[in-house]
Amino acid sequence: MSRPEVEGPQLLVITGLSGSGKTHVSRALEDVGWSCVDNLPTAMVPAFAEHIERSPELRRSALVVDVRERGFPDAFPPVYRDLKPDSLTTSLLFLEADDRTLVRRFSETRRPHPFSGGDAAIEGIRAEREALRPIRKMADLILDTSRLTVHQLRDYVRERYDVRVAGNQMVVSVLSFGFKYGVPAEADMVFDARFLPNPNFVPRLKRLTGGDARVVRYLNAQPDTGTFLRRILSLVRFVLPRHEAEGRTYVTIAVGCTGGRHRSVMLANEVGAAVEKKGYVVRVYHRDVKEG
Repeated sequence: MSRPEVEGPQLLVITGLSGSGKTHVSRALEDVGWSCVDNLPTAMVPAFAEHIERSPELRRSALVVDVRERGFPDAFPPVYRDLKPDSLTTSLLFLEADDRTLVRRFSETRRPHPFSGGDAAIEGIRAEREALRPIRKMADLILDTSRLTVHQLRDYVRERYDVRVAGNQMVVSVLSFGFKYGVPAEADMVFDARFLPNPNFVPRLKRLTGGDARVVRYLNAQPDTGTFLRRILSLVRFVLPRHEAEGRTYVTIAVGCTGGRHRSVMLANEVGAAVEKKGYVVRVYHRDVKEG
């Protein structure tokens, strides 16, 4: 189940909302072998792209560009659309987070928001979100970091962009989540388990999670659980080899329930274990298990 290495040099452009984690992503990329440049003026991006094509040592390069540059929201889209060198693969990663998370992050760092103009941070956040909306639509991948710790964000980057494992097996991430907290934007496949009986309404199970044997037994006793799991695995086993044949370096499978504590956790564990038995490199994450 080996995957082909992406041919030719690659340029990953990283942008998004202030406070969404662009610096952490850049550092994680450097840790796994990428050359990273922060805050390059938009007008210089085409020249940098051409330089990458001529420089073997810059085979994997990343740029962080954002609103620190005056006029960025208007200047960047036409430059990026024209960025089509013959031998360079380009992609755009857009980072974001919800308003509450961004306000908390700016409060913790005591940094002013670049769009606030002396007003409250929330005003700057909303203005920036609106200004970057056209660029967000251009993104190849939108990553919501609201519920990711710094360590989880770095793990996410390493799994998807580690050039040192090029040619090895595709990484499959299996993610449990709660629909009440939002569908993960990075998911390639989403399965909804909310139709299954909810252990949250069983007093003896309410405070447990889907990783507890008692919750697992309860869900396995429900007639639809096994049928649903088999159908998930049937689709996953059909799709994964085809993604791999296309040269995908990672695939994210997301399983959701209402709160992300019971049904989705149990099913994500089962899916992860089954996919791992097929020889894939698997990472299982439970995004919202601590929220209940």
